[in-house]
Amino acid sequence: MKTASLPSLRVDPELRAAAESVLKEGESLSSLIEDSLRRQIDYRKTQAEFIARGLAGLADAERTGVFYTTDDIQELMRKKLEKAKARKAAQQK
Repeated sequence: MKTASLPSLRVDPELRAAAESVLKEGESLSSLIEDSLRRQIDYRKTQAEFIARGLAGLADAERTGVFYTTDDIQELMRKKLEKAKARKAAQQK
């Protein structure tokens, strides 16, 4: 696979020094930047998916008229947790 270049990045000397100060042994500044870019891409994709799910949920709630309160959701999660704890306890016997 061919590689591609990214545009040059001009930064303040302080930012470069800060980046260089946290490099791990054997790590280059380029690899730190590449890793940071990959993580930011993943984060933004995850964030966009989260927002899309939220908007779809809102649209569904508006369409059906079924809305849940925070208390409803917390009770649902509490019950799930209790079931999971009971399952785990049963497996440990």
